[in-house]
Amino acid sequence: MSELTGKVALVTGGSRGIGAATAKRLAGAGAAVALTYVEAADRARKVAEEIEADGGRAAVVQADLTRPGAAAEAVERTVRELGRIDILVNNAGFLAYGPLAEVTDEELDRVLAVDVRSVFLAARAAARHMGDGGRIISIGSCFNGRVPGANFVLQATAKSALVGLTKGLARELGPRGITATVVDPGPIDTDMNPAGGETADFQRSLTALGRYGEAEDVAAAVVYLAGPGGRYVTGTALAVDGGYTA
Repeated sequence: MSELTGKVALVTGGSRGIGAATAKRLAGAGAAVALTYVEAADRARKVAEEIEADGGRAAVVQADLTRPGAAAEAVERTVRELGRIDILVNNAGFLAYGPLAEVTDEELDRVLAVDVRSVFLAARAAARHMGDGGRIISIGSCFNGRVPGANFVLQATAKSALVGLTKGLARELGPRGITATVVDPGPIDTDMNPAGGETADFQRSLTALGRYGEAEDVAAAVVYLAGPGGRYVTGTALAVDGGYTA
């Protein structure tokens, strides 16, 4: 029996990159998985089909997390379609990059809506259904521990907010046996931040290992925290950053 057999997970932003790798890795560990998407329905269905082809259960949920009710609706859809929710992975987010003076009010609202507000609302909704052994895992950023230069104010603001939110969740939900953690990736080779991008050499130079990581590296950390090995880990962040914050 796999370590997550009988569990149900929801992964927001699960149609690509870290989210897709996490959804498939959770399914490989035995969990039934729901994954959200905004517009890329074909990509989300492909991830679900790959999970099902390997003998797993998957559900696809359309959810625009900039809309206030979408996060809670995604949780409720998961419960209706898969029967319960044990693991919430808040992966959806925007890569926010640019000078402070050029950040628009609309960009600020959008990033905070998805990276902070939707996490709060999804966690609140999921906690109503979770029991002992529940897991709330949010994908943060290496900018929680180190901001290497200008143009990252909005990104650092949004992702750092996850740390305080997670610590609060850990204290609030710990008596019920529910853990809350953050996984902070460093430079990860995805379509949002490709290893061949214009800033890639700079990002590599900031890591101790001198290279980009892969989405699977982050997914492995999420599965560890979601499984029995993570039962005594809560209220903290796990860096998967190649030594970026060393």
